Amino acid sequence: MGARDRLSCWQSWVRQPQRTWLRRAIFQVHLWCGIALGLYVFMISVTGSVLVYRNELLHLATPAPLISQGPGPILTDDQLRQAAIRVYPGYRIQSIFRPPNPDQAVEVDMDRGGNSKKRLFDSRSGGDLGDAVPAGMWAVSELLDLHDNLLAGPDGRRVNALGALALAGLAITGLVIWWPGINTWRRSLKVPSGLKWKRSIWHLHSMIGFWSIGFVLLFAASGVYLGRPEPFDRLADWLQPPTAANAGTRTVDQVIYWLAYLHFGRIKGIGIPCKGPGLCDQATKAVWTIFGSAPAAMFVTGVIMWWNRIRRPHTSNPTARIKASALLRVTTPGRKL
Repeated sequence: MGARDRLSCWQSWVRQPQRTWLRRAIFQVHLWCGIALGLYVFMISVTGSVLVYRNELLHLATPAPLISQGPGPILTDDQLRQAAIRVYPGYRIQSIFRPPNPDQAVEVDMDRGGNSKKRLFDSRSGGDLGDAVPAGMWAVSELLDLHDNLLAGPDGRRVNALGALALAGLAITGLVIWWPGINTWRRSLKVPSGLKWKRSIWHLHSMIGFWSIGFVLLFAASGVYLGRPEPFDRLADWLQPPTAANAGTRTVDQVIYWLAYLHFGRIKGIGIPCKGPGLCDQATKAVWTIFGSAPAAMFVTGVIMWWNRIRRPHTSNPTARIKASALLRVTTPGRKL
């Protein structure tokens, strides 16, 4: 390709990118990758946005301590073991945890053939008071495991690293597709008024993608690191080899620290001006929640656009339905015309 052809391609991209073959190819890549990864991205986006408030959710799920009201003496560990075995025969007592308040319920951890239980027992009567882990706390813990590990341990975390890398690819291809041309790019920063709803969905999808791309790339890069930290650590050691002189002061370590720390949106770390609960902390969490939910919003608007562009014309066109029905009658085995 000559210099004049390259200049012409560049001018076409700057002025009317919709007509270039490269944009059409990237659009197809973005479309089909979005379809393939859509539900995964939606799940990770929603769970991540909810887990910004993990501490608040755990606080709400933590019940008030159960206090014994019985008149008898505090039971010994052996007596509590016997009480637990009477209720759960065949279980082996693994541990007994007593809180600082002797009147508070005692946690007894038991196991039988790999089936573990954590139960609360009255410190005086030895009565079974229920699960030591309330349902709400269990639900938050499972939600965290789903987001971090896809409920599959280290293997799920590695899959998440690949998913985060794919999310970065979706964001970058989406930014390429977003570019509408030098004369109309400002129009794509918002949803113009007076458009039909289908066109408004397109502009909404583009607007969310543009304003959230910085956060999405941050979440993607930090997600890759949290899933597979080893390549980042090796790169850091190559860029700035560890020595006795730079121990604890390497710039690359600070970069990795911030990359991981900013994934969560809980700004309470050392050296961060926004410490502890308060307006600054809550405002930061709200921002992280809004932008963390952007991929989910992109998936929903993308599905609507896909349905309108691909599926709906076939299902809403009477002629298309008649032709499809006729083709089905012809091609169905055993059917007589």
